[in-house]
Amino acid sequence: MPLVNTTEMFKKAYEGGYAIGAFNVNNMEIIQGITEACHELRAPVILQVSAGARKYANHTYLTKLVEAAVLLDPELPIALHLDHGPSFELCKDCIDGGFTSVMFDGSSKPYEENVEEARRVAEYAHKYNVTVEAELGQLAGIEDEVSVDEDKAHFTDPDQVEDFVKRTGVDSLAIAIGTSHGAYKFKPGQKPQLRFDILEEVSRRLPGFPIVLHGASSVVPQFVEEINLYGGSMPDAIGIPEEMLRQAATMAVCKINIDSDLRLAMTASVRKYLAQNPTHFDPRQYLGPARTAIKEMVEHKINTVLGCAGKA
Repeated sequence: MPLVNTTEMFKKAYEGGYAIGAFNVNNMEIIQGITEACHELRAPVILQVSAGARKYANHTYLTKLVEAAVLLDPELPIALHLDHGPSFELCKDCIDGGFTSVMFDGSSKPYEENVEEARRVAEYAHKYNVTVEAELGQLAGIEDEVSVDEDKAHFTDPDQVEDFVKRTGVDSLAIAIGTSHGAYKFKPGQKPQLRFDILEEVSRRLPGFPIVLHGASSVVPQFVEEINLYGGSMPDAIGIPEEMLRQAATMAVCKINIDSDLRLAMTASVRKYLAQNPTHFDPRQYLGPARTAIKEMVEHKINTVLGCAGKA
């Protein structure tokens, strides 16, 4: 099948009590590792590209790599999604360039401005059968070009969600319930906690509507320890407990974004390989194991957090 949008994915996920993994991609090895895992587990997948990834790897390179993944497994449902599109212009560029799903992120804007811009993106996207995600509430943390200070972050207000979805026509909604971007989601000694009460109230007000969690990496301690062991410095890196994410996936959450955990797995693998093989200089020698680390991480997330194995 060609690239798909997220409509059917989310409908099945909502009804089945699982979530689709939305994994950020930046190069060939990451795309290969993700799609190989999804191929073996028969799990639908969203490959998402940030504005920073487009600057790093170029829009055309990334779309062609994703098209190659589709050719290698034409039966696997794959959506190509823009992550954190800050403007109508960038969303339009990705829609025109072959993306099947886009996120307009107006969460930092005043409410009415967020509504108007999201409506404009949805109106354009739907002409081309492209699905649209928007965001209410604002997550703290840093990821690529998204940077929000903790004192400026705020939870989603359930009183706004019905009006927002009705007026914008978006297809899914990212909400802020305690997740955070990056590998430093919580201060040392701070207990991670998601606001399931907000999620429950949002889902009550938007029955059957797909909800999205950003900043949902668990910052797996094994990889933080390996990075630190082999020359890195990542003190106090803390993520979201996987059991909390699994609970969210059984509720209204149909899409869970995972980026930092992929970065950590890949970086830990590369650092370990180069430390143990100081005479090696062929990138294939260390990027091969890094690709395997990505694959194993995605398999773990599918089986432990998402619950979408066998749903393709």
